[in-house]
This record gives sequence, structure tokens and C-alpha cells, in this order.
Amino acid sequence: MPLKIRCRIIIAILIISTNSTYAQSSYYCHNVDESGIVKKAYDSFQNDLFSYYKFGNDSIKTYRTFLAEVASLSIDLRKLPSSNSIQLAREFKKIANNKTSLWIKLSEYENHEAYKKSYPSSTPKKNEEEILIFNYRGGFIQCLKNSSDSDDFQEIVDALELDGNVSTSLIAQKIYYIPDKEFCSVEVKNFIAFDIYYSILMVIEKAFG
Repeated sequence: MPLKIRCRIIIAILIISTNSTYAQSSYYCHNVDESGIVKKAYDSFQNDLFSYYKFGNDSIKTYRTFLAEVASLSIDLRKLPSSNSIQLAREFKKIANNKTSLWIKLSEYENHEAYKKSYPSSTPKKNEEEILIFNYRGGFIQCLKNSSDSDDFQEIVDALELDGNVSTSLIAQKIYYIPDKEFCSVEVKNFIAFDIYYSILMVIEKAFG
């Protein structure tokens, strides 16, 4: 086989392999969840955001606008979420039953004693829903952190592992200021989808009947 043709074949294989690896890595952390709900929820979140803000394919503007509205408490939650995303939020609540869940009951979270100081009435009364917190020590978020090249993002998750008692608006503000190059990563986008968007929807889902 002539050298030029061989070189072209090798280059083509490398390009295909690189694209395939990227496609797999984009959803790699979704494989932590065997049910498939994480991927469905991420896709639904993306559809909601781009349909609502209508900035075309401008991911940075779309995501930053969303974060700015969450941080300033000016987001219109009556119009943004689709019925599909609301239903997925309800599903997440149903499966928040062990230490591998994306959200976890406060009473089952590690270092519970530290959280009881922040939530002195954490023991639910009869017919009262128990407090759910995002599981920053769970496999999914740890996969996002460990897969990320962003020091800023890793530091944010590290801090939340130690103290999850942080408002969603403050988390949105911290994520907002991650530099553009790192902000566009799939890890950061997934974090925004679940720790911010779905955390909000799980609180408000009852308002949608």
C-alpha cells in the first residue's frame, strides 16, 4: 500500500476515534445511572432552556442568562419548565432512596450530625416530606468533578461536599463566573442541569398539579 494512502487511512481512523471518544465522554457520567433517567432529564433540560431563551445555538448566552436569573431570583418558573421536565423531577423524588441517588434524604446523608445543626427540625413529622439535599458525594457528581478540567468547578464541588447547606441562587452565581472555556464543558452543563434546574423543579413541582 502506498505511503500516502496509508497515512490518510491512519489520519481518518484517528479523527473517527477522536470524535467517537468525545461523544462517549460527553455522556460518560450518565452511565452511572442504569435506569436512563439522567440522560432523559439532561436532554429535557437542554430543550427547555433553548426553547425558552431563544438564543439559537449560543450556549454561553443561554446558560449564563439562566444562571443570572436564578441568582437574582427573577426566573419565571411558570413558563420555563416543560411538563416532561416536571414529571422527571417527580421521578427523581421517588427514587431518592439511597446513598447512590442524585438527591438523598437528609437523614441518610453522611456526616448527618453536621447537617442537623443547620436543619434542627430535620426529623419529619407525620405526613410531612423529609428534606432532600443534592448528593454531592454520590457517584454522578463525583464523576462530573473528576472528569472536569476546570479547577474552579472542582473547587465549587469540593466546597459543597463539605457543606451542602448553600442556596441554589448562590451556587448559580458561583458557576456563572467560571471562565468561558471551562464553562462550556459538558460537566459544568450537567451540574447546572441537575444541581440547579432539577433541584428547583423538585421543590416547585406540586404547583403544576
